[in-house]
Amino acid sequence: MPPTQSLEGPILMTRKGFGFFVMGDDREDLLVPPEWTNHALSGDVVKVVPMGDYRDPSGRMPPRAAGKVVELVSRARETFVGTLVEDADKMFITPDYKKMHVAVEVRDTASAAIGDKVLVRLKGWEEGVAYPWGVVEEVIGKAGQHDVEMRALALGQGFSPIFPPGVVAEAKRLEAEGRQMLADEVTARLADSPRADFREISTCTIDPFDAKDFDDALSVRQLDDGNVEVGVHIADVSFFVRPGNALDTEARERATSVYLVDRTIPMLPEILSTDLCSLNPNEDRLAVSAVFTLDAEANIVSEWFGETVIHSDRRYTYEDAQATLDAGAGDLHTELATLLALSKKIRARRQAKGAIEFDTAEVKIELDKAGTPIAIRLKERKDTNLLIEDFMLLANEAVAKHLAKLTSNGSPHFASLYRVHDEPDADRIERLADLLRVLGYKLTIAGGKVTGAELNQLMESVKGTPEEYLVKTATLRSMSKAVYTTRNIGHFGLAFDFYTHFTSPIRRYPDLVIHRLVKAHAGGAAITREEMQEFDRLALHASEREVAAADAERDSIKMKQVEYLAGRIGETFSAVISGVTERGLYVEEQTTHADGMILIRNVGDDYFEYDEKHYRLVGKRTNKSFRLGDPIKVKLIAARVMEKELDFVPA
Repeated sequence: MPPTQSLEGPILMTRKGFGFFVMGDDREDLLVPPEWTNHALSGDVVKVVPMGDYRDPSGRMPPRAAGKVVELVSRARETFVGTLVEDADKMFITPDYKKMHVAVEVRDTASAAIGDKVLVRLKGWEEGVAYPWGVVEEVIGKAGQHDVEMRALALGQGFSPIFPPGVVAEAKRLEAEGRQMLADEVTARLADSPRADFREISTCTIDPFDAKDFDDALSVRQLDDGNVEVGVHIADVSFFVRPGNALDTEARERATSVYLVDRTIPMLPEILSTDLCSLNPNEDRLAVSAVFTLDAEANIVSEWFGETVIHSDRRYTYEDAQATLDAGAGDLHTELATLLALSKKIRARRQAKGAIEFDTAEVKIELDKAGTPIAIRLKERKDTNLLIEDFMLLANEAVAKHLAKLTSNGSPHFASLYRVHDEPDADRIERLADLLRVLGYKLTIAGGKVTGAELNQLMESVKGTPEEYLVKTATLRSMSKAVYTTRNIGHFGLAFDFYTHFTSPIRRYPDLVIHRLVKAHAGGAAITREEMQEFDRLALHASEREVAAADAERDSIKMKQVEYLAGRIGETFSAVISGVTERGLYVEEQTTHADGMILIRNVGDDYFEYDEKHYRLVGKRTNKSFRLGDPIKVKLIAARVMEKELDFVPA
């Protein structure tokens, strides 16, 4: 490759200021040493020129292919959250964003004081200056306070709880006019609207006990021929959120709702998310539906997709619905039992095809009124959770197939959005197999490939063992990330050839787009060529926003786990070794599933060396070893809430 030919793409930065330019196509990333990064920040799109091998002056790093940033194409983020501090008569923040490797000088602090958590907008980074600079755009509040820290986590990932004025104005108009608009549309159905009427059919929603918006409902009725009709009804957000209006522009920008431990930062204003678009019980609501006729074995006999009017008879929590099933009687018991029987057959068929059943436990944190964590437990997945999941997956797959038949990928006139999940990277699967071998498990792979059936067998074999959570987590991390795209490659994890997101338009923008496509192909408002040409950009943006939301959600959980344990310093806990590095041992406390670290100097009274091949630390004198997956008793010695970090020593 000629030395003058530049490559364009994202750069990832380490905390020490080294960059890695992603080459793709299984080629090794180019190393970009600090002196050649040209003020790039992690995630920025840059142009890089290959510069041959880089030799580390300290000799600690072997020579490797390197590149030099010659142009900054675009910043990945323009705002950062951090705590305001003073140093040598200058004001700085060290961004909470862990991939940000430098502090930011703050030249206009607005009304912020030292110790405040602030949102800073980046303004520049002059040549030869050590730090970029910016100005305070929002004073969030005093660092360390619950409300301030939760708000900061969201703002740090680009999600604001405040809607812009145009959205607020449209929301107020809908508060005044929305119910009449809804009633008029229901009335119009009786005349010439394409909506099918499902109001007389038994229908319910099943959601978590603390859910405030209900975007999916199930209807069920027994047919004369012995088959069962099941309707998967999804809130018709697209009736109110039209292309180009302020609501649509903001929803597209947010792309997703964010669920922190104590709050939701919604994609849509509450008048829509918890009222007009929510499938509340005992009210007529508009929906876009996937309606299936299923035989006794849950095979699809026929299907229909289109606009509907529904009326939910009952709002169930997962627990309520489970109690009705367990009791064998109660409201809609017959309907729930029918749905459960069908869902089990749908799930069995999916598993037989190789869908991976990770079934990883989720942490639920209980807070008091002040936001202090008072209990941490694992969420329990009941049959009713699985029932809803099965029918949502059925609808998502069927809608993806339906739209694929009606569209032609690559044409400017016809496009669709898919939710795809690529096969795992061969190197990651090899590393997973090596790790499992150390733990005493065998994963059969061929040419760097693994089947869903093999992974399911692994999941089954670790059930009830001390290392179950560790193995499931390591396996999940070895998988590719699911993303949105216009080019379908199927969904490896679900063993689907076609898959999309159709079932949550209140909280995900791609689902809203899919609703518009379903309507358009059923004779509704056409999707313009310009809109379809934006689908690729939309898919990338939605995928990026999804990752940002997940990071904020995960950080809010981590912060509260650390805060919960901060009052228990000196206590002993049962843990499992979840990672081994030259720095020490990562451990996971078994009750709260909080992560922490034992620094190598604290591992024991010996000189411990890192045995990378066997994922362990070994004492040079005693030969005592600490291996990945080993249970270990640990004592908590430090808890840094703001940094979301715990320090342990062996007990």
